[in-house]
Amino acid sequence: MAKETQYHPDGGNYGPGSLKSYQCPKECTRRCSQTQYRKPCMFYCQKCCAKCLCVPPGYYGNKTMCPCYNNWKTKRGGPKCP
Repeated sequence: MAKETQYHPDGGNYGPGSLKSYQCPKECTRRCSQTQYRKPCMFYCQKCCAKCLCVPPGYYGNKTMCPCYNNWKTKRGGPKCP
């Protein structure tokens, strides 16, 4: 399996506050680009990015890179951010 290259505007620095709010749409477009549930993914990703100013690398997983993004849960305890 080929290793995917991760692009980030800060040159690879992930974590809370690593993005500016105007960067959220582009980062969420990247994050949600390979899901079949693009509309809800974009909605929640942008909501989470606005709060956390962080979007994890890759298309899925890697949420530990953004603790706020990772720890924001639904009322039922499931993950809120894609």
